[in-house]
Amino acid sequence: MKRKILIGISSLAILYSGALWYFSSQIVSPPKGKCTQEHFLHCGDPSSLNLPFENIFITTKDISPLPGWFIPARNSHKAVIMVHGHSAWRNEGLRWAPSLHKAGFNVLLFDLRHHGENPAGPVSMGYHEYRDVIAAVDFLQNQKKMSSIGVYGVSMGGVSGIYAMARDSRIQAGVFEAAFANLEDLLGDIASRDYYLPRYPVIPMVLYLFEKRSGAKAVDINAEKIIGGISPRPVFIIHCEKDNYIPYSHGERLYQSAKEPKKFWNSPCNKHARAYQGDPATAEKLVSGFFRENLK
Repeated sequence: MKRKILIGISSLAILYSGALWYFSSQIVSPPKGKCTQEHFLHCGDPSSLNLPFENIFITTKDISPLPGWFIPARNSHKAVIMVHGHSAWRNEGLRWAPSLHKAGFNVLLFDLRHHGENPAGPVSMGYHEYRDVIAAVDFLQNQKKMSSIGVYGVSMGGVSGIYAMARDSRIQAGVFEAAFANLEDLLGDIASRDYYLPRYPVIPMVLYLFEKRSGAKAVDINAEKIIGGISPRPVFIIHCEKDNYIPYSHGERLYQSAKEPKKFWNSPCNKHARAYQGDPATAEKLVSGFFRENLK
């Protein structure tokens, strides 16, 4: 009897440990996804949209150069950096490029570390990735002589953009779509919704594995805590009103924590990070208008 009990306990412990490792792996080492028109809209390079572009590399201090595309706008020293989300790559921001380019902005799209064409490695949910955004600002300022720079970040890219903007005053305006307010809360939402697991003790253990595997400090991945420090530079929070991955409440929390000047738009979409698809005409008008108003 005791042996059966011990076997049962051991089996449960193995299953539990395996579930925790799998959960953390989905964060730090996500499988490379496929480009689908449903989500990305455009799977080719900017030439498929009749946009001129250059293949470029962004030099960072701690990892290999990051590949990207620079879409030049004639006689303009204004630029917008597009920052993609978790397990995505630079094509995710390409949907916004035609309207931004038409509005007179240079557009920079690049692959974050351990995404796209870059070597695989631990993803840190914005903890390290914000450095890539700052490196992109360096590139635009030093290599392209841009004098007015904004950022558009989506999901994890939104959190990376918030941290970069809070740390780098050269970023004059930021749009953050489908970003999460707090990593621990997001993982708690995912655990209960997708895996039917309780927040405790699951999430503390997942965060422990996440920290060990990524070199990040989970407690510091808290965008709602720092977004207020961006003021008086303007921010624009966008969230799908029926986001099926990062709950709408995260967008509301970020907006509430931000200080003026700030804007909010709940796009009529029902899937994660697809504000553009929810209402393309309104999306283009709002985003291009925001950058025209705030990138002088």
